[in-house]
Amino acid sequence: MKLAFVLCCIAMPMGAAPRGVEILWDRYGVAHVYARDREGMFYGYGYAQMQSHANLILKLYGESRGRGAEYWGPKGLELDKWVRLNGVPERAEQWYKMQTPEFKKYLVAFANGMNEYAKRHPEAIGEEYKQVLPIEPVDSLMHVHRIVHFSYVSSQLRVRAAATGRGAEPGGIGSNAWAIMPKKSADGTPMMLMNPHLPWQDWYTYYEIHLNGPGANLYGASQIGFPVLRFVFSDYLGFTQTVNSMDASDLYKITPDGDGYRFDGEKKAYEKSQVTLKVKGGADVVMEVKKTVHGPVVWDQDGKVLAMRTGGLDRPFLLEQYWKMAIAKNFAEYQAQVARLEVPTFNITYADKDGHVMYLFNGTMPKRKSGDAAYWAGVVPGDTSKTLWNSYHTYAELPKVIDPPVGWVQNTNDPPWTATLPTLDPKAFPAYTTASEVSMRSRSSLRMLSKDEKLSFDKLVEYKHSTHFETADRMLDDLLAAAPDSAAKRVLAAWDRNADNASTGAVLFETLMRGFRPEWKVAADLKDPLKTPMGLKNAAAGVEALAKAAAEVEKSFGRLDISYGDVNRFKYRGADFPGNGGDGALGAFRVIRFGPNRAPVHGDTFVAAIEWLKSGPRGRVLVSYGNSSQPGTKHDVDQLPLLSQKKLREVWRLRKDVEKNVESKYVF
Repeated sequence: MKLAFVLCCIAMPMGAAPRGVEILWDRYGVAHVYARDREGMFYGYGYAQMQSHANLILKLYGESRGRGAEYWGPKGLELDKWVRLNGVPERAEQWYKMQTPEFKKYLVAFANGMNEYAKRHPEAIGEEYKQVLPIEPVDSLMHVHRIVHFSYVSSQLRVRAAATGRGAEPGGIGSNAWAIMPKKSADGTPMMLMNPHLPWQDWYTYYEIHLNGPGANLYGASQIGFPVLRFVFSDYLGFTQTVNSMDASDLYKITPDGDGYRFDGEKKAYEKSQVTLKVKGGADVVMEVKKTVHGPVVWDQDGKVLAMRTGGLDRPFLLEQYWKMAIAKNFAEYQAQVARLEVPTFNITYADKDGHVMYLFNGTMPKRKSGDAAYWAGVVPGDTSKTLWNSYHTYAELPKVIDPPVGWVQNTNDPPWTATLPTLDPKAFPAYTTASEVSMRSRSSLRMLSKDEKLSFDKLVEYKHSTHFETADRMLDDLLAAAPDSAAKRVLAAWDRNADNASTGAVLFETLMRGFRPEWKVAADLKDPLKTPMGLKNAAAGVEALAKAAAEVEKSFGRLDISYGDVNRFKYRGADFPGNGGDGALGAFRVIRFGPNRAPVHGDTFVAAIEWLKSGPRGRVLVSYGNSSQPGTKHDVDQLPLLSQKKLREVWRLRKDVEKNVESKYVF
């Protein structure tokens, strides 16, 4: 017995390649990993990620170690300070030791696969990134911790905005999610839409993968460097995520008292330590870390001291939870995993082949003694225990929807109240749960889901690509009725109210809405998001704004009816195609944000539409910016034409279909 245990534990030490692992690369650069055991599957996953994104992964792992400045110079110092101030490397090391023996083996295998690629293909890796090697098993956990807890839950931007009053959280980090029950489906089949929207760069980058091992046939995507899938479907289930509005992080105003601070009428001493940051080409930087009862001091300038408390730092098993959610074989198993609440944020939307659907306002939501969402979104007093929370709401206490009568759930980053219709009642939950605003994108989502008594798979894919501006339907008729005859009025009257490649009027409308904020005749009512808000109370102001917008468009483009795709282009890594998609704030369901140079900077990233047929799941997918970023790859822009044409690719999930589309094959 003892000998068998030892053999099990040393079966795959660091650096050893497992037997029986195959990677079949299809013609879109998607890796299909086949392995005899799960360790081999994780090994192949790590190897594949490196082949597609080695330079980016090494950059991100170096930054997540808090050593960016050490590797690449002073430009990385600010991020290093944030990572080390919040104890990311140290906590990740502790968390790694706490992982179960089984899951720890998977992290080891994932790192082994990455290192094996680097060993076999040193010529493919940029010289400046090789210094990060070798990758350690803790690196993926460390990176996930940095991204999830200190980019999503707690961010530098929020701290800076709160401290200075300038700037705010970046808008548009969002996603769409649908889960459809058989009763709503035209063919009686469960369906799902996965549609994250994030910036087209850096750690936001998604990676599409197909993983096959014992008890697992998983297809989906995750952000680069993650060892598990965050967007996934299997023979049985699928789940997707959207950034949610849960406040799982708080900023506290600290009242200094000499060399300490005030708390409940007494002076308390800071917990102090020092961190030395190495800087390539420069002197070391010694950073003092001060902690209060709330957490680390994240701002100490101009007489203002702020400390930060981040939820979920006592829950080290988020990766294992994701993994076990993905391999669940029934709804009860899935719920048992998601109820652990190891994942500190994100809405999670679910569907399965038995017809269950579920939406969960997921996260480590602090139990607070008072206050509403607006109060906790600001800076709260840090000199009293009345604002100090020490526990979280349970799974049973969080907003959720399971198998609603209407037959669907959805989320577009809005608060949970519009997850289905009729809407949920915010009064059934604490006032600090979240705000109640409903975006135009959510109203567009609700309208499309309510439009058809039965929804077909093809119609779901069509709706996914909707660029229709919901805001235009709510106010444009009143504006045109009030406006005198003009070229601008005629262009908007003829416009299809979409932001498609050939749409004329969309550029003018977007320009108008940058300078005009509607006052509604019928105010927004959470109980009736399909019909409210509606109509213009200030049509005259809209007419004036339209004249200004027309002059701006005429000056910039020489004509008012210029096609949307002639102005906004899918220009990326040398490729250039007509653009479509618009601002979610205006109600476009297909979100694409174009930057100052009219090239995409944010929006549709990984997209998957799935239907569970009796024969098994089928899907259509796309990775807008391609599935590789390595120099010389041909899979960086090969999907842009499909993006421009509003098309998705068929998922090749059965081995016979994969083999028909193989570009290359690697066998260990």
